[in-house]
Amino acid sequence: MQLTVRDAAQLLDVSEKTLYRWIDEKGIPVYKVNDQLRISKAELLEWATAHKIRVSADMFQEPDSAGRPLPPLSQALEAGGAYYKIPGVDKGAVLKSMVERLRLPPEIDREFLLSVLMARESLGSTGIGDGIAIPHVRNPVVLHVAEPAVSVCFLETPIDFQAVDGKPVHTLFSLISPTPRVHLHLLSRLSAGLYDAGFRAAVLRRAPYDELLAEIRRIEVAGTRPRIPQTP
Repeated sequence: MQLTVRDAAQLLDVSEKTLYRWIDEKGIPVYKVNDQLRISKAELLEWATAHKIRVSADMFQEPDSAGRPLPPLSQALEAGGAYYKIPGVDKGAVLKSMVERLRLPPEIDREFLLSVLMARESLGSTGIGDGIAIPHVRNPVVLHVAEPAVSVCFLETPIDFQAVDGKPVHTLFSLISPTPRVHLHLLSRLSAGLYDAGFRAAVLRRAPYDELLAEIRRIEVAGTRPRIPQTP
């Protein structure tokens, strides 16, 4: 979904003047359509996550096109699972190791998925800081999966991921979604969850899978909502 500058400013709860400044100084991705600036909703959320700008996950939630309820993050994490000691000495190697371990339908071409993930990284690192990256397919419908899956992968050795803060990455979250709406929904929920102190601490100390899942369920039950900053 393409947003106007006004739409984007409202989603981030800032003035249009501030948003224009962030476009110039902080690199919010924009496109020109008939001489008007447009911003991708998914790219705006990715940018906000990478720059640690808190937004309400509810602002990015949309109904599924088929009328079905959007899946909770805990359900997607159950489908995706957690993996430990993922080997690799560089970005390409760890992404390859991750793709080899993901729970995917047999008809999915893993080499194609890896090439798409690498192409996404060439547009800009998905490293969001503090040693965490969220490699994902920007156009998820091409994978033709029936159900979404979020997987967490803990690397054997931290690697340079060209993250925004320059820190080596030790944890990858992979998102595989059947539709762009589900993709955006899960990305927003994961972004919000990583602002929760309990879940983030569990991730940083590589907690057992059951504990990670329990933390996500706690957030969902509590209805945790990150506070939106007031920027002058």
